[in-house]
Amino acid sequence: MQLANRMQPLQSNVFADMDQAKARAIAAGQDLIDLSLGSSDLPTPTHVLEAIAQSLSDPSTHGYLLFHGTRAFRQAAAQWYTQKFGIPVDPETEVLPLIGSQEGTAHLPLAVLNPGDFALLQDPGYPSHAGGVYLAGGQIYPMPMLAENGFLPVFEDIPTPVLAQSRMMVLSYPHNPTTAIAPLSFFEQAVAFCRQHQLVLVHDFPYADLVFDGVAPPSVLQADPDKQVSIEFFTMSKSYNMGGFRVGYAIGNPELIRALRQIKANVDFNQYRGILNGAIAALTGPQEGVQAGVETFRQRRDTFINALHRIGWQVPTPEATMYIWAKLPEPWSADSIRFCVELVEQTGVAAAPGAGFGKSGEGYIRLALVHEPAILETAVDRMAQFLHSSF
Repeated sequence: MQLANRMQPLQSNVFADMDQAKARAIAAGQDLIDLSLGSSDLPTPTHVLEAIAQSLSDPSTHGYLLFHGTRAFRQAAAQWYTQKFGIPVDPETEVLPLIGSQEGTAHLPLAVLNPGDFALLQDPGYPSHAGGVYLAGGQIYPMPMLAENGFLPVFEDIPTPVLAQSRMMVLSYPHNPTTAIAPLSFFEQAVAFCRQHQLVLVHDFPYADLVFDGVAPPSVLQADPDKQVSIEFFTMSKSYNMGGFRVGYAIGNPELIRALRQIKANVDFNQYRGILNGAIAALTGPQEGVQAGVETFRQRRDTFINALHRIGWQVPTPEATMYIWAKLPEPWSADSIRFCVELVEQTGVAAAPGAGFGKSGEGYIRLALVHEPAILETAVDRMAQFLHSSF
């Protein structure tokens, strides 16, 4: 069978390889502690589940849900955004419901790129950002994210010939996997750069709430309040622990929202209306659960970082996200994949290799704080034994 050429860049998947390594570890009798996936283990808020449950017995929720039927959700999303960031949003022209924000970041390149156009992506960055570009027939220019630059790309380093063929830039802060936060001044610089070079500025913003120690990460639309070049993607997965319900939304430039809506209309309808009713309850209801979740991850962060420091692994304390971005010690600094494969096979602790997020991620691993503190400390103990045996 002959498949389309666009499938070729999608063949290699480090995370699929890690899944096989985890399966081998389980088959060999290892007790798996999976820190490789950023899927929250916290429960969905009760009032959200109640809103979904009440919808199930309402026959009017059982049919197809087209765009105009999502008005209440779009209004809730616009209201939530304006209350949080102070920027007015038109729910009719500047908001679009999505089946998770990944749907939006994967489909938007189909509306923006012609074959051969460049997209400027973070390196390391979230893998699905690249997948959408490849499916659109685009090319990727990886913008290195280096510790010495605060894990911020240096726009001046982008070659002029690449810029001439570029149509979009994708950013995401707080950043997965490095956990970095970008200041508003950086977004102002990014907006000015994209205006100058006629680029669409995409900001993936899943960790808008998952920040610690009083930090308040900015929205890109605070640097582009008239929404001239920008679109921002949000998800219910992190703040409200609704990953399995697949709810996200886009807010931004009306032309981009309309184009993404046209792509979406040819690919799928919307979720079940009851799920959107739950999302409305999440956005408009009590927010104490959000802060409780943040506090849970802060405690886990502190436990994990302290445990790593006790074994001599000096890892910076992240200000945001549910991850630890850890630089590998010698002799592992040039082979994060081998480190993660051998770690899970010998100890049952699964981590995500930095190389899976891009070339500049090599030499790091990402660890997700998706277990209780006692389990996290057990994971560090096992890692210590592995590191000791590797020297």
